[in-house]
Amino acid sequence: MNSDTIETFSPAAFLVNAGLGRRIIELMPQENFFTQGDPADAVFFLETGRAKVTVVSKGGKEATITLLGPQDFVGEEALATVEGLRLTTATAVTGCTALKIMRDEMIRAMHEEHAFSDLFLTFLLARSMRVQADLVDQLFNSSEKRLARILLLMAEFGEPGGPETLVPPITQETLAEMIGTTRSRVSFFMNRFRKLGFIDYKSRIRVHKSLLNVILHDQLPDYNAMKLNLPESVRNRGKSAKANGILKKRTVGRFRLEI
Repeated sequence: MNSDTIETFSPAAFLVNAGLGRRIIELMPQENFFTQGDPADAVFFLETGRAKVTVVSKGGKEATITLLGPQDFVGEEALATVEGLRLTTATAVTGCTALKIMRDEMIRAMHEEHAFSDLFLTFLLARSMRVQADLVDQLFNSSEKRLARILLLMAEFGEPGGPETLVPPITQETLAEMIGTTRSRVSFFMNRFRKLGFIDYKSRIRVHKSLLNVILHDQLPDYNAMKLNLPESVRNRGKSAKANGILKKRTVGRFRLEI
C-alpha cells in the first residue's frame, strides 16, 4: 500500500469536527455545559467563547473555581475509572461553541491515538500547574495582588498572538469569590487600579500592561491600601500616650497586648 494513502490522525481535526461519539454544541450566555450532580458522561472542548466552573456548598453558597477560554477542556472527571456524578457546574459566560465528546469515545481516542493522548496530557499538566499557582496565590499574596493576577489571566497577557486586553463580562461578586474577599474590597481595588492607570472600565474592563508591575515587581504606591485613614489628631494622641508610658499592658494567653 502506498504510504501516501495512509490516513493520519489529526488531533486538531478531531477536536473541531463532529463524528462518532462527538458533536458540536452552541451555548448562549448563562447556559450550562453541565450541572453539579449530573452524570459525568462526556468531556467538552471549548472552541470559542468563555466559560466558568462553579461549585455550590450544601448551605447554598456558590464559589467560582476557575474561568475557561478557547482550547480548554472541561469535565475531564468523566474519565475516572468509575463513572460518577459532576462535582461542579460549567456555565457559558459568553456565547460558546464546544465539542462534546462522549466518555467512551474520549477513552478510545486516548488509547488508540497517541498524538491525541499527548495533547490531552499536556493540557492536564498545564491545568495542574495552574491549580498549584492559584493555591500559592491564595496562600501568600494579598487580595489586591490576587485581583491583579486574575485580571491579567482573563486578559490573556503573555499568550501567543498578542494580548486580548478586554476582560470577558464578569461581575465584582464573581471576582470576589475567586480571590476570597468581599465585593466592596474588589470595588475599592478596581477604583485604585483605575486611578493608577492600570485598567479602564465602563461596560467592559480593559487591562493595560502596566498592571503586570503589580505582580512582577510589586510596584504599588508606598501607602498600604489596607491601612485606615485616621485623623492626624488621633494618630498623634496614640504616639503621645505611648511616649508618656500611659498605655497599659495586659497578658491574654501567650500574647501581651497594649491597651
